[in-house]
Amino acid sequence: MNLILVRHGQTEANARRLLQGRVDLPLTELGRRQARAAASVLSPGAAIVTSPLRRARETAEVMVEAAVALGLTVGDVTVDERWIELDYGSFDGRPLDEVPGDVWDRWRSDLDFAAPAGESLRQCGARVRVACEDLAGAGADRTVVVVSHVSPIKAAVAWALGVSDATSWRMLLDVAAVCRVGVGPRGPSLQSFNDRTHLAGVG
Repeated sequence: MNLILVRHGQTEANARRLLQGRVDLPLTELGRRQARAAASVLSPGAAIVTSPLRRARETAEVMVEAAVALGLTVGDVTVDERWIELDYGSFDGRPLDEVPGDVWDRWRSDLDFAAPAGESLRQCGARVRVACEDLAGAGADRTVVVVSHVSPIKAAVAWALGVSDATSWRMLLDVAAVCRVGVGPRGPSLQSFNDRTHLAGVG
């Protein structure tokens, strides 16, 4: 199986450097251009899975529209709750530089730490790993494109590499970037990470 992980296009929260967990914002115009460019990863018959949040669903929809305009036939878009962004709880929507330093330190040192009313990296990683295993077990000869968010995609990469979710703090994943994972008889392997070549000239 080929698993292609696409981070959603830009939103206003991304542009303003806000923590964006369950805040449900639409794409900016730049975000829609990024989504159209990301359609280049689609192949005939590819299955498409998306997070339920608007920015991911819009990215998937724009990708499909762009692919269809080029005469490409792709599969239906399926929403899977397990690919939703990490819940930042009471910190959701706040500027990154307003999050206290001791909070960042705890997030980095404790996989079980969660903001008040939020979700831990371990919890996020657990649901994403199950989602990845389900996709891997559903058929070898297919391509699945998942449109999701920074934390779930990093968790999927950690699954592919067989490493701890703590590794996510050592990954930089840009808006609308693409990661590719191959899944074969001996398990998953990371083929590319944070690929932005499709965004050349987008702005």
